[in-house]
Amino acid sequence: MRDTPTERLRRRAVSVSAVSVAAVSLTLTAPLWVAGGALVDLALARRRLPTVRLLAFGTAWCWLEVAGVSRAVGLWLIGRAADRDAHYALQRWWITRLMGALRRTTGIRVDATGAECLTPGPVVMVCRHVSLADSLLSAWVISDVARMNPHYVLKRELLSVPNLDVVGNRLPNCFIDRDADDAQAELDRLRAAAGQLGPSDVMVIFPEGTRATPAKRARAVDKIAVVSPHRAEVVGRLRHLLPPRPGGTLAILAGQPEADVVVAWHAGFDGMDSFGGIHRALRRPPPPVRFRMERIARHQLPADDQLEGWLDDLWVDTDQRIDQLHSEAP
Repeated sequence: MRDTPTERLRRRAVSVSAVSVAAVSLTLTAPLWVAGGALVDLALARRRLPTVRLLAFGTAWCWLEVAGVSRAVGLWLIGRAADRDAHYALQRWWITRLMGALRRTTGIRVDATGAECLTPGPVVMVCRHVSLADSLLSAWVISDVARMNPHYVLKRELLSVPNLDVVGNRLPNCFIDRDADDAQAELDRLRAAAGQLGPSDVMVIFPEGTRATPAKRARAVDKIAVVSPHRAEVVGRLRHLLPPRPGGTLAILAGQPEADVVVAWHAGFDGMDSFGGIHRALRRPPPPVRFRMERIARHQLPADDQLEGWLDDLWVDTDQRIDQLHSEAP
């Protein structure tokens, strides 16, 4: 489903206004929420001041949203709204500063290894999805560490984030309607987008489709068992990941038969699937977030009719690697 210009303008008027008001309000009231948040945290023996840290990051995020949209408007004013290189540079600037803000306000550090496997493209990255920060983390690794251009498959609900809406729609990302009446049309969009990938491009999809939790995992396995008991037995071994939804990944692979696959997994963001989860995690010094990747050459993939089973097996193997990362945590 595509936006009409009127729908797009209305949505952006609301989202940009809301973020701008939040940025100004949080800045002007900073003495109040710093003092109040600190008092509440200390009264509850939260010596790392998680409330203050979370609000500080929220303030930085709001101002970076305002700055990113302002720069995007500037590019439009000088006639460069279609300049992909300029917008990738803007995206890299925004991501790098947002990661810096995350590190300074929360103490979260990232240890990423294996970024060299992202080059050369075209590459399809299948990535774990467990927290609100997974897109940011993978985008930072692709853009800033590997210096590649990410093409994201994201849910349409994220268009409420101003920079994802304005800058993200000027770049070759796919915002998918997960509740579309015509699912095949959405898959056709993914297939067509994958066909445009070049040597500097990484197309990123989160095969789970949503952030993983134990309750979601149990429901997904039960649903699969009704249709395919054998597949339910395979994915029932997952402890950290949700069973993959194969449609999007298979459509991308069909659209770009030259692309290798990079599987990405991480540990350290577990439990941060909501703002409440992040607040709880910040009550103690966070462990480093360890991000790992491995490239799989395209010729190692099975025939098309066996790809769904291959993806399930890959996900079970990745789940075990996440287990290993947890066991090695300092």
